[in-house]
Amino acid sequence: MSKAIRVHAHGGPEVMILEDVATPEPGPGQVLVRHRAVGVNYIDTYFRTGAYPVASLPFTPGNEGAGEIVSVGEGVVSFKPGDHVAYVAGPGSYAEERIVDAKFVVSLPDDIPYETAAAMMLKGLTAQYLLRRTFKVEPGHTILVHAAAGGVGLILCQWAKALGCTVIGTVGSRDKEKLARENGCDHAIRYREEDFATRVKEITGNALCEVVYDGVGRATFPASLDCLKPFGMFASFGSASGAIEAFDIGLLARKGSLYATRPTLFTHIADRDVLVAMADDLFAVVRSGQVKIPVHSRLPLASAAEAHRALEGRATTGATVLLP
Repeated sequence: MSKAIRVHAHGGPEVMILEDVATPEPGPGQVLVRHRAVGVNYIDTYFRTGAYPVASLPFTPGNEGAGEIVSVGEGVVSFKPGDHVAYVAGPGSYAEERIVDAKFVVSLPDDIPYETAAAMMLKGLTAQYLLRRTFKVEPGHTILVHAAAGGVGLILCQWAKALGCTVIGTVGSRDKEKLARENGCDHAIRYREEDFATRVKEITGNALCEVVYDGVGRATFPASLDCLKPFGMFASFGSASGAIEAFDIGLLARKGSLYATRPTLFTHIADRDVLVAMADDLFAVVRSGQVKIPVHSRLPLASAAEAHRALEGRATTGATVLLP
């Protein structure tokens, strides 16, 4: 038996309960991972509330973790017991141990701590596909990052700056502005006090941005489109303020023949070779020091509800990890 957070009915953070669960043996193509750290992400709240579907109830939230291989199933040749690994997969990581399909697991370099790995697999790989696959930024590009002091935002800002971009970010407070600036954000806009589209025009001298990376959703759309130069890219990857409702696609024409996309990490990593290449790219920039993964909150597994309350209350910066 081991401990895991279980959700028996969709709802608020209080529906997450720590319980004893039986840990099954890994089947063909699977591995059993003993977690040393588990990442907390906004997407976890979508599964908890029912905004994103789960296969069945009860279920265990959480989509990323890091630890050691305990045992491997039939046909698994890339991993063995004792290997240090990290992964992004479907819900199930808020637990001391879990079964994971080996195709979602990557080897963890010895010089990357478990907490760092657990804090960066989902957020870091999200930043990777946004910057290197969705819209491949180049030196000299100007980009807008919403929620620049959030978990993905801090990674995006650092990585984009290392790639030679001018980085504009939106933040919700002076403290978050300071944090964003310390992590590669050249210009921080406090969106509660300023109209961010107007400020982007002022900052860029009306030249605007090549790309907007938006994990906020309803509150920042459609004003984000006004921040883009002709043929610019609006990349929506989250809905922290609520989903963007149906919109007139003609907006994209009227605002400059713009492009808009709504990618997901799980589409990218469905291809094992792509996952490994993305992880190698992420690990390289972290190991080089170009991107630092700030873990600002560490909580015991039993405090998952507290972590969600802080996340949904926009009271967090950087990453939160649970320690089993």
